[in-house]
Amino acid sequence: MGNNDFDSADENWQENGDDYYAFLNIQREATKEEINNAYRRLSRIYHPDKHLDDDLKSKAEMLFNKTKKAYEILSDPHRRAIYDSLGVKGLETEGWEIVQRQKTPSEIRAEYEQLAEKREQRLKQQRTNPSGNVTVAVNATDFFNPYDESSLDDDYEDGFSIPNIEISLMQFSQSVDFPLTQKDTCTLSGQLHTQNGTGGGGINCSWRHIFSHRSWAEVEMAAGNGPALSFRGFRTLTKRFFLNGGTVLQFTPEGIKPGLMSTLAMQIDKNSVGYLTYHGGIRSLISTSIVRDTEFNNFNLAVQLGVPHSFVTFSYTRKVISQEMKFKLLVKIGTFGGMLEYGAEKKVSKHSNLSFAVVIGVPTGVKLKIKLTRANQTYNFPIHLCEEVLAPPIFYATVLPVVVYAVVKKGIVEPFQKEQKATRAEKEKESNLKKLLEKKKEAQAAQELMMASYNRIKTEENNKDGLIILQAVYGKLITDNNVRANEVNHEMIDVTIPVQCLVKDSKLLLHENTKSQLPGFFDPLIGEDKLLYIMYTYKQIPHEVTIKDNEGLRLPKT
Repeated sequence: MGNNDFDSADENWQENGDDYYAFLNIQREATKEEINNAYRRLSRIYHPDKHLDDDLKSKAEMLFNKTKKAYEILSDPHRRAIYDSLGVKGLETEGWEIVQRQKTPSEIRAEYEQLAEKREQRLKQQRTNPSGNVTVAVNATDFFNPYDESSLDDDYEDGFSIPNIEISLMQFSQSVDFPLTQKDTCTLSGQLHTQNGTGGGGINCSWRHIFSHRSWAEVEMAAGNGPALSFRGFRTLTKRFFLNGGTVLQFTPEGIKPGLMSTLAMQIDKNSVGYLTYHGGIRSLISTSIVRDTEFNNFNLAVQLGVPHSFVTFSYTRKVISQEMKFKLLVKIGTFGGMLEYGAEKKVSKHSNLSFAVVIGVPTGVKLKIKLTRANQTYNFPIHLCEEVLAPPIFYATVLPVVVYAVVKKGIVEPFQKEQKATRAEKEKESNLKKLLEKKKEAQAAQELMMASYNRIKTEENNKDGLIILQAVYGKLITDNNVRANEVNHEMIDVTIPVQCLVKDSKLLLHENTKSQLPGFFDPLIGEDKLLYIMYTYKQIPHEVTIKDNEGLRLPKT
């Protein structure tokens, strides 16, 4: 829950429902006695038995149930700890029956995250997990290959020709998981490819069994380029070492060709891992690599000795977290020649990443690689620009993707996102309007039920020249001293009655909670700043005060 969503109790009620502390007008550190007193005070107003009119009795039942729910949650230390950390959503999470009641709020938060993760894992296991890969290789070397004058004279008398662009390779692969039990998963995958007019394909079916968090085993059958049977396994040896290995049996007309693969890994430190890999049989090689991955950097150094090629590779990736970007540089030198690759990857949406890389190699020439990752689907577009290392293809391969990305972003992506944002804002506005009407109706019902208490408290305060609320207004107030708050508009609500009902023994105490959750209040400006203006008399002397929404207040002021 990047991205993470429960940073404060104030955010919880906004995201997950009512703020019970604000509703009871108590502070978040309130004692059991203070909670009981607040409950009794509201019960005297909202208890259905205190109202004879059927309409008022129905409204009282609604508000009394809310009062009772707030009391039940805050008076239970266990439920209160969950509510303080996670809001109403935490109380509704499946699996809380296993949480021990003596745990602290921080421990409960960790428990909640574990439950949410397990629930998410169960949901994933209930669905198939499709993943795919599409690769379309383009040969565009005619754009940059030099033409000699004789060929131009013989073949292109007018001196103009259209470069020949070919699709040199297409490859498609797809896999789907079928969870059988909590520990057994079957995976079905297939591949199709065509290159230079010839093609092929294959299908694979594997079954994996998880013995524990330390080990698993897998058997796979493949058909396509001749049937094959493979066995693989994983085992954590110690806290720092783990082993991954297996064997493959390739069935050919000449007989069975066995193969062996194994990887031994060692955790060097918190951010570094070393690997030693050996393949034997059809393809023989031995390689070693060291990977260091930190928050902002990734280093990878690998050395491979084998048939037909041996090489040394070094790569560095710089992560720019704030921009959700990565910059990569790779150098590879071996018996095949040399290669330099540089590029960038950008997160373009919540589920999509776009990357491009320029590859300069001898003897391969210049290539541009474009990759789009959308959820579990990957689309690769390698474009071969030139068979030689020339400046023009390197320049265009570097600059063109940046220009195209900027044009597409400004001309297509941003307008689309703006339209989506406007649509979401409109829907949210409609949703907020519905909530506003519900809260307004609840506030009006609360004020109707408060009338008896309001008249009683006001009479008592009058008799002793105590604290009398002349007017209270909540919402968007005009701060000009020449304009009084009695000029109420649709962005303000009159809360004189509920504020007077909060007066006890000629004193008014409002805690540092949002006032919109107080009985008789509602939020007329969702998401905007609000003020509370109060005009009152104490000892027959008039006063007025204005406070912010989350500001505390004690009246009368000394």
